[in-house]
Amino acid sequence: MIQPDDIFPIGYISKHRGLRGEVELNFTDDAFDTGSSPYLFLDMDGLPVPFFWEEYRFKNDETAIFKFADIDTDEAARRLVGHTVYYPKCHLAPVDEDTTLASYRQLTGFTVSDIHAGELGRVAQVDDSSANVLLYILRPDGTEVIVPYHDDFLHDFDLGSRTLQLQLPEGILSLNDD
Repeated sequence: MIQPDDIFPIGYISKHRGLRGEVELNFTDDAFDTGSSPYLFLDMDGLPVPFFWEEYRFKNDETAIFKFADIDTDEAARRLVGHTVYYPKCHLAPVDEDTTLASYRQLTGFTVSDIHAGELGRVAQVDDSSANVLLYILRPDGTEVIVPYHDDFLHDFDLGSRTLQLQLPEGILSLNDD
């Protein structure tokens, strides 16, 4: 059985297309571009369910149109809209010392910790639309914390285990308190 630590979110199904059962997947992570998985997981009522893809084509940098096996009608495709899409870690591209991040969006799904505060949670979203990159981190208790990312804050990272350790400036986490 698949465990939550075996997969990580890469996007969501934003809409259905046409009569063949195609759907649009909006990516929040670039892992699909370099990985080798013939299937993706969709969160169906809280359970990760594998969906094998037959074909896909990119619509733009952030969206692809997928045709999943056994999803052959508009009605079946409609049922997938809104579901989170996960990628299996076992199919990630191999990591070596020369491997680098293709974009900050690839941090989505990483477990983040601070050397003083400990584990913060998982990156749910990365906003890199401006020069100030923001990490939206979902804490284990379900709350969200927004942390600016800068290379000066980076203490350690591991692409293979998808972990990021930061050394955040004092008081930055308290900015999220109500």
